[in-house]
Amino acid sequence: MSRSKNRAPDFVRQFEGAQTLDGLLELAGSPCDTAEVLERMREARADGADSSEVIPTLFAGEPRFRDAELARRLYQNLLGLWDLVLEGKEVRLDDGPRPPRPKKERLQPPAPFHPGEPSSEFVEAAWRYLEDDDKARTRLMHAYENRQDGLLGALDAAGLTDEGYGVARHLLFELHAMLELGWPPGLTAVEARALDREPDAPPAPDTLQDYVTEALFEAEQDEEHPLAPEELAQVRTLVRRGLAALWRARKGR
Repeated sequence: MSRSKNRAPDFVRQFEGAQTLDGLLELAGSPCDTAEVLERMREARADGADSSEVIPTLFAGEPRFRDAELARRLYQNLLGLWDLVLEGKEVRLDDGPRPPRPKKERLQPPAPFHPGEPSSEFVEAAWRYLEDDDKARTRLMHAYENRQDGLLGALDAAGLTDEGYGVARHLLFELHAMLELGWPPGLTAVEARALDREPDAPPAPDTLQDYVTEALFEAEQDEEHPLAPEELAQVRTLVRRGLAALWRARKGR
């Protein structure tokens, strides 16, 4: 006879469901069902107890097993259930079909403001869209990094601290993304020298400038890494110039 046939079955901690465990508990002489076992295990976990402390309480005396296979399956299920409780996972006590998961509502981008200017409602909707839609944010980030490498290169050379650079880069990304969302023809690349001088053309719309003002105020008040007044002034200048350049970069205006 081969060794594989003589070897005992592997012990696998696995909860097979309430119906299976209920039957195993009954055969072993336990007065508990799965629901009560689950409640006791949750209480034991809250008290910091171990499985070796709670499992013996499931039996009035010594559990009875007609064979080793029954004992193995019972403890596999009990310890599998204990593992689920420790991990804080949901435990289903019914063996019926799982209810269908609700479909995740697909987020819709804000309606474009083209050929006009962005309203405050558009800016708010665009910001929320960027916050909530990971795929859209990633796509727009790639467009920003690929098309505005000159702008980002100038920002790299501005001599900002890590915190100041992070604030400026992220804020210019959000402004670029808002313009991409609201102006379907898209944007051209901004020249690096746009950050070196004040623009001659009219400034960007007030709604976008107000967004910059609010974002920089939050950066100034940040509890962990607030921007120093001198750097805040530099970041404000760079972002204002960058915004004006991005606004002028609209195609077909």
